[in-house]
Amino acid sequence: MAIIKKYSARIVKIQNSIDGVYTLILESLGKPFKYNPGQFLHLAIDEYDPAGQWPDSRCFSMQSSPDDELIKITYSIKGKFTGRMQQELKPGNHVTLKLPYGDLFTQQHNKSNTVFIAGGTGITPFLSLFTHDSFQTYIKPRIYLGFRSKTYNIYEDELKAVKHCELRVYYENIDGLIEINEIFFDNGKLCDYFISGPPVMIRTFKEFLIRNGVLSNQILTDDWE
Repeated sequence: MAIIKKYSARIVKIQNSIDGVYTLILESLGKPFKYNPGQFLHLAIDEYDPAGQWPDSRCFSMQSSPDDELIKITYSIKGKFTGRMQQELKPGNHVTLKLPYGDLFTQQHNKSNTVFIAGGTGITPFLSLFTHDSFQTYIKPRIYLGFRSKTYNIYEDELKAVKHCELRVYYENIDGLIEINEIFFDNGKLCDYFISGPPVMIRTFKEFLIRNGVLSNQILTDDWE
């Protein structure tokens, strides 16, 4: 089991190329960050007092490779806490992080017959694997990504570095919604499927795969939210 550590961190940069979607780049002010691909962190805005309780925080997937010195996370405004992040966080601000959490890619799975499906910002935990050396151990993985439009695909630079895979990108305004029945038709019931995205997408895709003979332990989801 991973040892959870607290990190004082500084916001190096905030990117906001889409309305309501923000990417934070953070550096540790002490020990180097340590985590595995697919894991997530807790971020607290309010100052952390070691003598008191851990302040209000939210979970965010780390989309950067564990080999990177900096951590990158992307969030969309969905409630009070992310609204505070939008209003209060600026480059140079200090925040407190707790990490790592999760076991998405350390669970047993078949690396020789693997399908990755992500919708929107659900791609972020996958990117931490796709940009890490450990992704080289997968044999011809298939990746299916869905976005509202090309404007919402803010991950193109990272995706350009992803090699030895079959990558399909769907834009809702051009191609329609990403369809699990089409993906299943292409890959069948012997694959291991990783799914990340909106809760409704995860639930409906998982239910479809199970109805069509995919075993539940072959479906791995990033649905800690």
